[in-house]
Amino acid sequence: MSSNNESMPFLDHLEELRWRLIKSIASVLIGAVISFYFIDQIIEFLVKPTEALKNSMDLQVLKVQGMFMIKWSIALFGGIIISIPVLTFQIWKFVAPGLYIDEKKYIIPLIIFTFLSFLCGLIFAYVIVIPFSLGFFTSVGFEGIQNNFSINYYFSFITWLMIGSGLIFELPVIVFILSVIGLLTPAFMRHYRRYAIVIILVLSAFITPPDPVSLVLMSIPLLVLYEVSIGVSWLVNRKKHS
Repeated sequence: MSSNNESMPFLDHLEELRWRLIKSIASVLIGAVISFYFIDQIIEFLVKPTEALKNSMDLQVLKVQGMFMIKWSIALFGGIIISIPVLTFQIWKFVAPGLYIDEKKYIIPLIIFTFLSFLCGLIFAYVIVIPFSLGFFTSVGFEGIQNNFSINYYFSFITWLMIGSGLIFELPVIVFILSVIGLLTPAFMRHYRRYAIVIILVLSAFITPPDPVSLVLMSIPLLVLYEVSIGVSWLVNRKKHS
């Protein structure tokens, strides 16, 4: 009898996790349906960076099911972006009680902060990183060879850049959470700033295409975000001690 009682909390925990996952997946699917309704406008928006290139760039569908797969992939990507507030809420509600902190105090700022940070990352990639990367790669051509690219590769290329940039811009959010938990302090972040710079360069090289321009473009905002994160950690620790 006692073993059943001991197993109940764990089973309840699994049940809660199951429902959190179901709600998260449902929010992504609803967001994907909404995105698919505007899919032609979204594709037109994502292709726009190719129109301003100095060297022309032609996109081609090379598979019978290519456009179908692209539309659903982009719709799913859009669904994830739209559902970020819901995903953040579900993760926080699952984790926060176990951390013994007042989740109601942080949940609204966290949801807003997470969504805006990811959105800023997407905008940065779309406005700065993608045009520079496309411009660099299309300029490295050869006379008599046209710049014809698979549209599947193009969308996977820019999607990777946008997702990577969006995740990078979540650095202040991660620092916010770790500071609330008590695992990070401004003094700790200042002390290990030099190591953080090395990690930032490695991350930038991993996310961006293999060219120095994209590497620098991604490294600069990461360095700025690290300094912003120190300020975020300072504010959280100040509130906790006041």
